[in-house]
Amino acid sequence: MKFPYGLSDFGTLIQEGYWYQDRTDRLPQLEEAGRQLIFIRPRRFGKSLLLSMLEHYYDLNRADQFDRLFGHLAIGRNPTPLRNRFFVMRWDFSLIPAQGEIRDIEHALHQHINDRIDRFRRTYAHHLRTPILIQPDNALSSWESALAVVAETPNKLYLLIDEYDNFANEVLMSGQDGGQSRYEALLYGEGLLKTVFKAVKAGAGGLGLDRVFITGVSPIVLSDMTSGYNVGENIYLEDQFNDLCGFTETEVGRVLGQLAAEGSPERGANPATWTPVTAVAPAATRGAAMARTPATRAASTLASSPPWTPEAALATMRTFYNGYRFSELATESLYNPTLSLYFFKALGRDGRYPRRMLDENLAMDRNKLAYVARLPGGEDLLIAALSGDDQVVIPELAQRFGVADVLAATKDEPFMASLLYFFGILTLAGLTSFNECMLRIPNLVARGLYVERLREDWLPQAGTARDLPEAVRRLGQWGDLAPLADLIERSYFRVLSNRDYRWTNELLVKFAFLTLLFDDRLYMAVSELETDRGFVDLALIVRPDMRRFQALDLLLEFKYLSLKELGLSGDQVRAQPREALATLPAVAARLDEAAAQARDYGQSLRARHGLAELHAFAVVALGVERLVWRKL
Repeated sequence: MKFPYGLSDFGTLIQEGYWYQDRTDRLPQLEEAGRQLIFIRPRRFGKSLLLSMLEHYYDLNRADQFDRLFGHLAIGRNPTPLRNRFFVMRWDFSLIPAQGEIRDIEHALHQHINDRIDRFRRTYAHHLRTPILIQPDNALSSWESALAVVAETPNKLYLLIDEYDNFANEVLMSGQDGGQSRYEALLYGEGLLKTVFKAVKAGAGGLGLDRVFITGVSPIVLSDMTSGYNVGENIYLEDQFNDLCGFTETEVGRVLGQLAAEGSPERGANPATWTPVTAVAPAATRGAAMARTPATRAASTLASSPPWTPEAALATMRTFYNGYRFSELATESLYNPTLSLYFFKALGRDGRYPRRMLDENLAMDRNKLAYVARLPGGEDLLIAALSGDDQVVIPELAQRFGVADVLAATKDEPFMASLLYFFGILTLAGLTSFNECMLRIPNLVARGLYVERLREDWLPQAGTARDLPEAVRRLGQWGDLAPLADLIERSYFRVLSNRDYRWTNELLVKFAFLTLLFDDRLYMAVSELETDRGFVDLALIVRPDMRRFQALDLLLEFKYLSLKELGLSGDQVRAQPREALATLPAVAARLDEAAAQARDYGQSLRARHGLAELHAFAVVALGVERLVWRKL
């Protein structure tokens, strides 16, 4: 199988035999939805490929390619009357730089539109009766000329606009001086960008433009351009288009089954022994490959990966890549398509999972989290989201807000949470009984971005960061918690205790461990992992493909005891050895409580993941001074 990772040209994808998840069956629904549609999804979610598919389907120049491109797809068996009926023009605003003076940006915008109109006139020259006049310094005049020429023909124009909000996102993320003023000059009053959308609206009023399809990441620009373009219909929250971009679990399972059937030289697989996987396998089956002890793993050949199974691969992908919902009514969550293709390609090429589960091409999402974390209350929102599923509750998504609001207005939690939703770092989780919107982190990759953000803010960059790798190794490889506890007491607690948080409780100690231990290179690190008996505070389960290394499966259950409850001062607590502190009645009671929960949760985790050995710890924080624990 050939996977189109990074490829967004539909024609190349189909004609060169790349795998394509068919979404052409949605074309009739899109045609019925409206003539000027706005579709929003997070970056790298397949929007450009969707536009390319629309371009190839509706382009009148490609009528003779229809069977070759679409004959084997759903729409090829039942095409709509509009197939190959349009001139198609495509603008891509991601190609317009957002830096420089306003005149430089305006020049780049004129140049881009003129370049696309020039390509249009050359592409359709044999259909056009009169020439299109290109005005180098006035793309709107060129646009008027193009519409007039199109109106002379029996066909109409379909305009595709990709990343319409690119400039707003650049302004938002860059934090450059003067960014807001440049944006306002383009979009407010008679600014050029607003005027462009007014011209698009006018073109659809009987001047030859019949349909428009606009994609973007967020609705930020919609509010600012309302008076210029108030005819677009937003379809991004409609249930029928929830999976217009993205993969379902059945689709992911089918691909894994086919890859397994094909086998690979590295695995020496016999295709006859593999069957497609389209559903979740029983826990015992999923965990079979995970039951090897550390000693056994240490003796294995570390240079090569063990054979993978479709069931284990699906369970891993579900943990790292699944979880996106784009409608309050959606019943099925989606897999991130770019991350899935990244995984598929590594699996097909190398016969093993990618070493890092986060594709670095998505690293820009870190900037969005950094922006929110800097806002008043932003860090509290990140903490609330990390605390467990469905922890962020807002009345409803903010769907229309301008860049001026984003840059200058007061940011409340609904505002910030809505931004994170559109950026794909939170996702819809359903509705409360009071019709409020629940949001949560979609998967482990997104969770890793949160943890990374907090760790960068909290972890001192001096000796602590230098000592951390060895402390993590001692725990993860040998089950020795002391070095990490010493590090947390020595410096990390000093940082957290000065941040004036209201959550000085067991949540604080959990976040200290979570931010230090999170590492998708070896582990599936999950906070508040649900079991049959409750929620584990922190579980670190070795990735199935990493079980050839000497890494332990870990479970940590946390409790907090304030110094007031303990009846001791900070100096008194720091002066006593841990062994003595653990014998104090209040401390021993909390250790007993945490240990009982850890044993119950461990039993469920062992059964779920087929673990032969699980190293569990009951950990009690004494204020923000000391840590004591019991290894079970």
